[in-house]
Amino acid sequence: MAPSRITPICLLVYLCFLGVFVKSVLSAKARHFKWEVDYMIGAPDCLEHVVMAINGQFPSPTIKARAGDTVVVHLTNKLHTEGVVIHWHGIRQLGTPWADGTASISQCAINPGETFVYRFKVDKAGTYFYHGHYGMQRSAGLYGLLIVDVEEGKKEPFQYDGEFNLLLSDWWHKGVHDQEVDLSSNPFRWIGEPESLLINGRGQYNCSLAAAHDSKASGCTFRGNEACAPNILHVKPNKTYRLRVASTTSLASLNLAIGNHKMLMVEADGNYLQPFSVNDFDIYSGETYSVLFRTDQRPTDNYWISVGVRGRQPRTPQGLAIVHYQTTTASKLPTLPPPQTPLWNDYARSKSFSNKIRALSGSPKPPINHHRRIFLLNTQNRINGYTKWAINNVSLSLPPTPYLGSIKHRLTNAFDQKSPPDTFLSTYDIMKPPPNPNSTYGSGVYMLKFNTTIDVILQNANALNPNVSEIHPWHLHGHDFWVLGYGEGMFSKRDEDKLNLKNPPLRNTVVIFPYGWTALRFVTDNPGVWAFHCHIEPHLHMGMGVVFAEGFILLGRYQTRLFLVA
Repeated sequence: MAPSRITPICLLVYLCFLGVFVKSVLSAKARHFKWEVDYMIGAPDCLEHVVMAINGQFPSPTIKARAGDTVVVHLTNKLHTEGVVIHWHGIRQLGTPWADGTASISQCAINPGETFVYRFKVDKAGTYFYHGHYGMQRSAGLYGLLIVDVEEGKKEPFQYDGEFNLLLSDWWHKGVHDQEVDLSSNPFRWIGEPESLLINGRGQYNCSLAAAHDSKASGCTFRGNEACAPNILHVKPNKTYRLRVASTTSLASLNLAIGNHKMLMVEADGNYLQPFSVNDFDIYSGETYSVLFRTDQRPTDNYWISVGVRGRQPRTPQGLAIVHYQTTTASKLPTLPPPQTPLWNDYARSKSFSNKIRALSGSPKPPINHHRRIFLLNTQNRINGYTKWAINNVSLSLPPTPYLGSIKHRLTNAFDQKSPPDTFLSTYDIMKPPPNPNSTYGSGVYMLKFNTTIDVILQNANALNPNVSEIHPWHLHGHDFWVLGYGEGMFSKRDEDKLNLKNPPLRNTVVIFPYGWTALRFVTDNPGVWAFHCHIEPHLHMGMGVVFAEGFILLGRYQTRLFLVA
């Protein structure tokens, strides 16, 4: 047979592709970080308190990288009496499930004095963050931003002149260990609403600054205590700025607004959106957004950024920051009051916003059909008198040995071998408290076939008390999913036609509204064991979550499992 010949055109095309590939490989970097986790004394809201910190910083250091880079974090646990892990929220961990940072799921907790090395690729540009995923350490302040820029030579589908980052959180004066004991007590003790809302780790407790517009107001002098003074964003007139916003709140759903400035929504959870304009927007725990705003207001004034509570009766004052036009002095307080947060239970407004979120044209579309559909019913229950949350009447109880190691090494006695239920009784009345409030603990896993399409229908219901149904933001590890739609009441066959298969947004976190349902679709293309749970810290602590495992095969009569990834 004569040897094949390469034409000059084919050679030119090949060399061009080779050049692009080589440039991409050479521009990618390994970014190394050496971190120590410890407690420190801080004053996030002007009141001294113990906070968790990395390298003495609260919030913890911001990671900046480019798409395609490898992030390497040498994490040393300097805590004296407890373990620690870090979850890289929104990073899909393609091929690196052991780096997901979930205690009892992907790894053992890092013991005091030990060092663990996280190594993973950030494959997609976007706004992300990281946080503790052991116990309720996120509530103690263990969190920071992770910003991934586009690859060298590539551009975003929008333009801007500068950017700012806002990390939103809520803060309690009761220590996190006391909170854990309260939630696990019989009788049950609720942790209450947060004392303050923090923007980039700063809030103001018992301070009338926003209402009085008076720097001499009681409790509002920050001399010598800049750690709790409002953040100031320094801007120039007639410019366009990107505002990256991430919510790592433990409980609060929030609404953000910039006084007198409209915003253009352009990114959510690392995925581009069909842009749309808003005066304010809701953001739930675990979500991230990028918005663009134009500095087109009077340049002799400054303006409030306000963050207020949604979905719960607010007993927490707004969090505040300031947009400072550099044509005036930074110490000048805004003349207008902070934007007013919408009514906490105006769910029609919240649903309207969520339904406007659509994927940018050209984004990946979901498969038309699903291979398996799992219905997950959120209920509040009791187990031996203790108040818990349950999914399909099973309250998640994580095992001592991480699932990832158990399944890989075929330890069949490490967790419940019976799969949790795929659905619940169709006769269940979601509008009333459960007729039988008793539930059970479980550590079973949903075993998902590799490279199949999975639908999840999140179904909300009434809690233990009558006329109570709460907002729950759900986060999936290891994947993005398409949000196919939201609806009222119980999901049924007639709701199939409401599902959006044309331009649904890709997200990693999504809200389920009171007495409603949310439909998701994802593809099991990432071998590993992945948590899927409510991102409200007390709810996860009380059992509101499930575990998905994919990329395993069954062997032999005992159904032992073998991990597909080396």
